[in-house]
Amino acid sequence: MDVKLQQDFLSCWNKYFPGEPLPVTFEFSSVLRNAQKVPSPKGWRCFVCDLTRVRNGTVLAFDADSISCNGGKRYCGFETELFQDSRYFLSYGIEGKLEGERYKKTPELVDEWQKNLRIVPAAGRYLVFKRWDLLDEYDNPEVVIFFARGETLSGLFTLANYDRSDPLGVIMPMGSGCSSIVYYPWHEGQGDDPKAVIGMMDPSARPCVPLDTITFAVPMKKFSKMVRDMNESFLTTHTWKKVIQKIFMSQQKNK
Repeated sequence: MDVKLQQDFLSCWNKYFPGEPLPVTFEFSSVLRNAQKVPSPKGWRCFVCDLTRVRNGTVLAFDADSISCNGGKRYCGFETELFQDSRYFLSYGIEGKLEGERYKKTPELVDEWQKNLRIVPAAGRYLVFKRWDLLDEYDNPEVVIFFARGETLSGLFTLANYDRSDPLGVIMPMGSGCSSIVYYPWHEGQGDDPKAVIGMMDPSARPCVPLDTITFAVPMKKFSKMVRDMNESFLTTHTWKKVIQKIFMSQQKNK
């Protein structure tokens, strides 16, 4: 981890987004180091719920046994196949056998949607989540994840497009909560033109995040450029100072 980049971001974040929660990061690692291994949950549990602890300063490591949701296992790279009847689970279900989530109209649409998904190579490794201020020189974060409300999200969105001639620096793909913070941004980071990912629109994951909060996940190679642009961007203008006042208003409202 570039310690100077870490400190530069902390300085800019406190200046331009005062009082807002710090982002968390993840990386795939073969060792636990100082992370707590998340035990196997009793029954079904959305792993997004565990990230509240990370946001509060606990370093957590997940492996295949730490995630009970089959979709979560797949989007985090610990499983290559969806469970039997998943095409019905994601659509209208099977009468008398399986209640459907009804996120897609038909099983056939689920098939088309899922067939293009690529694997995240996490097998045999840990998925380690750590808050930004707790990173050290031995860390190698791959994605930076913000949990943000509207005013802060507007700043992150605009900053992600600051160095582009096209308006496509951010994407918002359909998917589970975990896919929007792990799967999609990780794959974006493997390309030459990585995009930031707005997410946590999955109704099943919404109970795991604070009220009015959306995620903004950025591949590290894009995030480092965003940090270096902060002190010359719109964040230095009177326009943004007005938005900072609304950030304060939002903080008071959501205490």
